[in-house]
Amino acid sequence: MSLDLQIQKQLHASDRRFALDLSLVSASQRIVLYGPSGAGKSLTLKAIAGLMRPDSGRIRLNGRTLFNSNEGIDLPVQGRNVAYLFQDYALFPHLSVAQNIAFGLARGCFNLRRPAQHPAVAKWLRAFELDDIAHSRPAQISGGQRQRVALARALVAEPDILLLDEPFSALDLSLRERMRAELAELQAQLQVPMLLITHDPADVEALGQTVFELRDGRLHQG
Repeated sequence: MSLDLQIQKQLHASDRRFALDLSLVSASQRIVLYGPSGAGKSLTLKAIAGLMRPDSGRIRLNGRTLFNSNEGIDLPVQGRNVAYLFQDYALFPHLSVAQNIAFGLARGCFNLRRPAQHPAVAKWLRAFELDDIAHSRPAQISGGQRQRVALARALVAEPDILLLDEPFSALDLSLRERMRAELAELQAQLQVPMLLITHDPADVEALGQTVFELRDGRLHQG
């Protein structure tokens, strides 16, 4: 993977001003952005995903321009082929596990009568050992299983990069350790490029192939 990120963004809220100004170039398959709350980590992920438009700069992924203010390029979310795993997983409570995974495919696939039989959905149900709960709702499964469902939904469309926003913060301590190990093993097996943001040093230790520290909107390589 090659990621070339150079973005600037000014935010204003009442009497507070925040400036995100960062430059990052990396060919690592596993990048961790580490820093305290309010440092600009989530803003960085949202900029890559197309959920936040920088004031200026550029974003290139694998040689493909996702955003360039000088050239007037700003690809929509659907055209970027990136997967975003939200902190709370954002699963649909009224859909089954299989339907949630199918939602990551082309529009309308989650309405399939038997989504678990779709080849791509079946593949990820097997990969994450979710076959036995394919027809369960999110409220009926454990926190670790919900994270696997969210990961499967993110990966089913074969994205160019997986963006993870504090993926372990909602889990208890023992489950965090196990899920860190599972994610590291999964990423190594699938070779899916990953950019993870966290404030937890344990995440950095377990998953940080290349680490950048983010403080007050600026990057410092660790």
